[in-house]
Amino acid sequence: MKIAILAGDGIGPEIMHEAVKVIRKIEEVFGHKFELVEGLIGGAAYEKFGEHFPKETVEIAESVEAILFGSVGGPVDKQMEPKWRNCETNSILAIRKHFNFNVNLRPVKLYEALKNACVLRSEIVEKGIDMLCVRELSQDVYFGKHEISGEVGQRRAFDEMMYDENVIEAIAHEAFRAAMLRRKKVTSVDKANVLSCSKLWREVVINVSKEYPECVLEHVLVDNMSMQIIRRPYDFDVIVMPNMFGDIISDEASVFAGSLGMLPSASLNVSGFGFYEPSSGSAPDIAGKGIANPIGQILSVAMMFKYSFGMTAEHDAIIEAVEKTLKDGVFTGDIAGGGESVSTKEMGDSIVKNISKI
Repeated sequence: MKIAILAGDGIGPEIMHEAVKVIRKIEEVFGHKFELVEGLIGGAAYEKFGEHFPKETVEIAESVEAILFGSVGGPVDKQMEPKWRNCETNSILAIRKHFNFNVNLRPVKLYEALKNACVLRSEIVEKGIDMLCVRELSQDVYFGKHEISGEVGQRRAFDEMMYDENVIEAIAHEAFRAAMLRRKKVTSVDKANVLSCSKLWREVVINVSKEYPECVLEHVLVDNMSMQIIRRPYDFDVIVMPNMFGDIISDEASVFAGSLGMLPSASLNVSGFGFYEPSSGSAPDIAGKGIANPIGQILSVAMMFKYSFGMTAEHDAIIEAVEKTLKDGVFTGDIAGGGESVSTKEMGDSIVKNISKI
C-alpha cells in the first residue's frame, strides 16, 4: 500500500513526523507494509519548483492509494510574496479539483480528558459532543465564476453559486450512510428561504432520506445553525452541508474539541480515493518550536486506515491510544490549560507507546 506524504509548510513537517511514527508502529503491530513517498507542496514546493503544486507532486499523488497532507501557507505579513501568494488556492483547492474530491468528513469529538478545555459552559459539555460534519466539496460558490468589474468607485463584484442535483444526491447518501453507523440522525443545513441552490438542496435531501427510514432528518437554516450548534451541540450527530456553509460551520464546531490541533479530516472522491489532513493549518508563528499538537495529524492517519484501506481495527487502535494518552494527562501546550505540557515529539511517542499496549 502506497501513501503520499505531503508535509508542506509551517508545523506540517513536525506533526507529519509524528504521524509517520504512528504508521510505522501500526506496520509493526499489525504486520502491514506501507510504502511512503514524500513530495513537496505549498511554499516548500515553490522554493524548489517555482510552483505550489508542481507536476512532480502531481505524479506522486496519482501513483498512490491515499494522500496524507500536512499544511500549507506562510506568515500573514508575507502573503504578497511570490512564495506565499495564493498558496492555499494553488495547493489545496488545486488538489481537490484535480482529484474531484466531493466529500469532506470532519469529525468533532470532545474527549473526556479535555472537557475543561472546551469553550462552552460545563452544563452543555457534560451532555457530550460527538458529531460528524459532512461537507460537499466540488461545487458551490468556490467553483463558480468570479468577477470584479468597473472603475474604482463604481466597481461591482459577481460570484456564481451553483449546484447540480446529482451532486447533492451523492453527498446526501454519504451523510445518511454515515448516520446509519452512528446515532441515525442527519441535520441538513441550507438557506432555503432565500437561495435557489438551497431550495434544490432541501428537496433532494428529503427525497434521499426516504431511502433511510431509520434515520431522523431535520433542516436548519444556516444562520440559525450558527447559533444552535453552540446552544445544543450534543443534539447533533451527522451534519450535511453545502460547500460554503460547511466551510464556516465546521470551523465553528472545531473549537468544541479544545483545540484545532485535535481535529482530523478526510476528503474523498466517488472512487473512494482519499486525502487526509488536520484542521490546524500551518501555524507559522509556532513552527520549529516543537510545541505543535500532532493529534489532528495522527487522527487523520486513523481516518486514512478506515476510509482508504478498510482497516477498522487499526483505526480503532489509534483512537484508543490517543484517548489513553489524554487520560494519562499527557497534553501539548494548546490543551494543557496552563498546566504541564509536553513537546510535539513527546506527544507522538506517548501515542505510539499506547498503540503497543492496546
